[in-house]
Amino acid sequence: MQLKPYARIVRKLTHIAFPSLLVLGLVSAAFAQTSSHPQKRKWVLTWSDEFNGPDHSAIDSSKWAVELGGKGWGNRELETYTDRPQNAYIANGKLVIRAQRESYTGADGVTRDYTSARLKTAGKFAQQYGRFEARIKIPYGQGMWPAFWMLGEDFPTAGWPKCGEIDVMENIGKTPATVYGSIHGPGYSGAEGPEARYSLPGKRRFADGFHIFAVEWEPGEIRFYVDKNIYVTRTRADLPPGTKWVFDHPFFLLLNLAVGGDWPGSPDGSTKFPQSMLVDYVRVYQLATQ
Repeated sequence: MQLKPYARIVRKLTHIAFPSLLVLGLVSAAFAQTSSHPQKRKWVLTWSDEFNGPDHSAIDSSKWAVELGGKGWGNRELETYTDRPQNAYIANGKLVIRAQRESYTGADGVTRDYTSARLKTAGKFAQQYGRFEARIKIPYGQGMWPAFWMLGEDFPTAGWPKCGEIDVMENIGKTPATVYGSIHGPGYSGAEGPEARYSLPGKRRFADGFHIFAVEWEPGEIRFYVDKNIYVTRTRADLPPGTKWVFDHPFFLLLNLAVGGDWPGSPDGSTKFPQSMLVDYVRVYQLATQ
């Protein structure tokens, strides 16, 4: 979600002590929804946030940094991201990212009509390869844009899209039954980014319950999942000729709930506020050595 026009653990772990910009790009021709899996792998947990703090407590600043500002984020988004507890807090064992309709002037001096939050692990955690998953209940409404995604750790020096981007899950409110997964790099960013979509059967809405969104990332291959279903696998063969695969270095995580922008469009009279994106957990694994 950067500069674009636009296996479930049976019970939740507790007290673990372990060290978007998406646009409608090249859509996978077949919207595969299959429960077939690659050869079974053994994953070992390396990092997690279970969001088990007291109700209305702040996010864990040892794990997450908060991005601030209302500059549109390259997508002409309408929100200002804040570090206020009104926009990101813990409740009922979940992270709540809350978008509100309100006139607010951020530290950048820009006054906008919506507030929300954008969290990242940059400078605190990044990993090369592994399984990256989150159990999320997304909101529903015209103009809403929730995302769980990743950027290359070298973003501050290499810039986007050279750093690489993996969009584990993005949704726009006008497609409530569908989420999107994509990769972006130099020569295949924005409208040229290979993208695929996954739709719930019977046009059920993702907003009606929690779902697990994940990627399994290994050298030369990134597999995208919703719950137990792998719906697309990306390899170097999916890139445009002459472009570079930029997914062989550590990436950090991001969670955000944007309002408006070129891809989802603006909220309208049908959009109710506040809107909340609920995150039960985020977990990162690496392949077991044996």
